[in-house]
Amino acid sequence: MPSSTDTSAGASTDTPAGARPAGPDRGSGPWSRLPTWSRRAVLFAVLVAIWQAYASLSGVSRFVFAGPADVAEAFARGWASGDLAVATATTMRLLLTGMGIGIALTVVLTVLATTTRVGDDVLTLLTSMINPLPSVAILPLAILWFGLTDSALVFVTANAVLWPMTVNVSMGFRTVPATVTMVGRNLGLRGWRLTRDVLMPAALPHAIAGLKTGWAFGWRTIIAAELVFGVAGAHGGLGFFINNSRYFARIPDVFAGLVTIAVIGIAFDLVFGWIERRTVTRWGMKEGAAI
Repeated sequence: MPSSTDTSAGASTDTPAGARPAGPDRGSGPWSRLPTWSRRAVLFAVLVAIWQAYASLSGVSRFVFAGPADVAEAFARGWASGDLAVATATTMRLLLTGMGIGIALTVVLTVLATTTRVGDDVLTLLTSMINPLPSVAILPLAILWFGLTDSALVFVTANAVLWPMTVNVSMGFRTVPATVTMVGRNLGLRGWRLTRDVLMPAALPHAIAGLKTGWAFGWRTIIAAELVFGVAGAHGGLGFFINNSRYFARIPDVFAGLVTIAVIGIAFDLVFGWIERRTVTRWGMKEGAAI
């Protein structure tokens, strides 16, 4: 009869020291063996079916809710007529302009914060004050400063993008291993060259995360600002398209605008995922788990 000592020894032999207890295996079922695109296509079809069932069976008025068929028709009609295309192009132009300004300011602020004590204090103070502030809240001031122009929308979008990106990138700089920084200094790198050649590549995962967060904040802000602001320049953006459709009780068009926003969000998420796989994951800077 084996003793308790023998039993414990056998257990320690079977389980390597420091090994993590086995958890649920997400890749063991038939669902997990399907390709990613097919799993998500099935989920999308289920969501559309639920949407259609609610529109058909709940008795909700078509004046306030549209089903998938009506929305698909409005979506196709809006793109065929150019209304949705023009609105989307206007919003994307303003968004990308604001993001470009936000990225440039992020680089300046984080480099100053990394290389100087004054810059670090300024960045800490500004992010603690302005980052929690909803960017749409400064839209009235932007309208007073810039008037009813595109510049007001670009201003609030750049403000929305700037602070989440700055927080992420500065955190990336702060979490760079001290050994990597010392190696760069031993090679004679100082100031901007140390930031460019050592800190920026090491902080790339945080930079991409900050870019994704900044994009999400900027996307929500520009749509909300257009809903409040209305027409930007000669044409209105997606926010104006949705609000204008609501004003004339074109509910399928409202949903078509929302679907357009969702599709663009999915497209950008795929782009960021591709960039992350080609850089952070490919270079071994991220420990990924099989999904």
